[in-house]
Amino acid sequence: MTPISTIEGRAYPLGRKNVDTDVIIPAAYLKTISRSGLGKGAFETIRAEEGNVFDDPEYAGASIIIAGDNFGCGSSREHAAWALGDMGVRAVIAPSYSDIFSGNAFKNGILTVVLPQASIDRLMEVAQGFDGTPDPIHIDLEHQTVTTRFQDRFTFEIDPFRKRCLIEGLDEVGLTMAMDAKISAHEAKLADAQPWLVPEHI
Repeated sequence: MTPISTIEGRAYPLGRKNVDTDVIIPAAYLKTISRSGLGKGAFETIRAEEGNVFDDPEYAGASIIIAGDNFGCGSSREHAAWALGDMGVRAVIAPSYSDIFSGNAFKNGILTVVLPQASIDRLMEVAQGFDGTPDPIHIDLEHQTVTTRFQDRFTFEIDPFRKRCLIEGLDEVGLTMAMDAKISAHEAKLADAQPWLVPEHI
């Protein structure tokens, strides 16, 4: 998992409430077990709308989505997080999320920032741009802040364990590997105390 310290760039000003996982990645794309290639199907129904933000060249390469309440609701498909990651999204900022989506996003290295609606409204303005050109948004995970060049500064809460994992780039495999020394010491102690449990003695 790629570590996250700061994320800065243009953000998709989506703003919609109750964007479910079927909107994020339609069921037709769930036949694959690969994480790559799903970005092309992400937000397919929204991309069918004329003038949508995902096909606007002004937002090409954006790594942040600004969304409304209850983002990621619906089914528990992990493909939704895979699709976001494949299209280059590193963070979503919204007032609330489905618990399952939030967990899937975390496990796939995507930061879910919770901010009140008033802050979301302001960030939507910044993301859309005041002169027609979108302005960048800066997320600092270490200091738990979202800032803009207009002196906006919003703080957010995050579970300390999730924060550590995202900053250090630790997924479940990485967490296990980080315990290598303790696991090896336990196995050595077990081999001394109960040698018949060691494979070569079976």
